[in-house]
Amino acid sequence: MDIGSLIKSAKAQGAGEGALPVEKWHPEYCGEMDMVIRRDGTWWHEGAMITRKPLVKLFSSILRKDEDEETYLVTPAEKIKIKVECAHFIAARVDVQGNGVDTRLFFTTNMDETIEAGPGRALTVQTDPETMEPMPLLRVRGRLDALLARPVFYELVNIAEERDLGLGPQLGVYSGGEFFPLGPPGIHNV
Repeated sequence: MDIGSLIKSAKAQGAGEGALPVEKWHPEYCGEMDMVIRRDGTWWHEGAMITRKPLVKLFSSILRKDEDEETYLVTPAEKIKIKVECAHFIAARVDVQGNGVDTRLFFTTNMDETIEAGPGRALTVQTDPETMEPMPLLRVRGRLDALLARPVFYELVNIAEERDLGLGPQLGVYSGGEFFPLGPPGIHNV
């Protein structure tokens, strides 16, 4: 797959406002590209980091994760599989408005998108069963997630409230009227 033709096609589709309708595009599968989104949010092509942010933002606008759990760059004419080590984006900042049940959490990603956690934009925390290390994720769009940067997760822990959801006491935060646990019940007491 030629990266130049992919860039040209993505630019042609990216001229409008808002998110591109990648979920509505169903082109033929064109194969894999040696492109990786690393755990730290950097993008790599053929072993070299892509350092031009406008180019990375362009590619991020045509990302889609399908039901097969694979991630693709999708245009109306092409569907190319890429590798993702952890998450598609990094939530690099959180802004908190309000408190308690009325809290609203706004996350800014490394692609300069602002996402409010709430209905349809869940905040989940997966916990490694061996190390108990948390992996906090925010749904950005479709099946695409942002990994919360460690300082962002710590900010959430600082404003967290304890609540019993029937399985024991659990720390969590509210946003958009929903309560989002920051780990399994009782882990904060270990």
